[in-house]
Amino acid sequence: MHSPFIFDFIQNVLNKKLDKTEIYAIENLRNQFKKDEEVLLIEDLGAGSLVSKTNQRKVSTIASVAVKPKKYSQLFYKMIQHYQCKNIVELGTSLGITTAYLSKANPQATVYTLEGSKTVAGKAQQGFERLGLHNIKLVLGNFDDTLQEVLHKINKVDFVYMDGNHQREATIRYFNELKPFLHDESIVILDDIHWSKGMEDAWDEIRHSDFVKYDIDLFQIGILLFNPNFKEKQHFVIKY
Repeated sequence: MHSPFIFDFIQNVLNKKLDKTEIYAIENLRNQFKKDEEVLLIEDLGAGSLVSKTNQRKVSTIASVAVKPKKYSQLFYKMIQHYQCKNIVELGTSLGITTAYLSKANPQATVYTLEGSKTVAGKAQQGFERLGLHNIKLVLGNFDDTLQEVLHKINKVDFVYMDGNHQREATIRYFNELKPFLHDESIVILDDIHWSKGMEDAWDEIRHSDFVKYDIDLFQIGILLFNPNFKEKQHFVIKY
């Protein structure tokens, strides 16, 4: 690894210790959701769940299975702080725990989070209000209908977290829709890149495109970078 960017990323982002007081309230909310026995009727517009085949799920199950583990939410938090990202887009709000991290990392940022399920979005909104987060714009509806509207509204995107749908064709299509709104310093994160063959195929096709300069495989997530100043196209695999 001879890249100054990768060295900086490992030293000042991956290995940075987080002040737990900054995120205590978010983790407290996560723990409350894990104990919440309310049953939600899920409108699932993507590939569904590998764990539950019913569209009725307890909040506690969603919080335990579908919400990203805290080490990745905290990684996103550190990335947004370090790279000073301001225009943030999240595809797939779920219960809003990761969204809260994206929001709290930079209170001057605006987080546009897109969710297809009305019931889940409602639960997430309750969490945002409980945490006092005011820089989140929750957009309800199918990504096919909402993503373009959001992108044209903000015009330039600094940080994207794609955690919705989980189907090959849709993942590639959403990435292609994002491309005109990305810039040299943009960061795009794909979730669950090894979740299925379809997601692995999507990850491989996207990372091998000429548009992408660096890609970083952390197994559960993939990070895409686009800076033309990077000397050559490179692929990195980092144990995290």
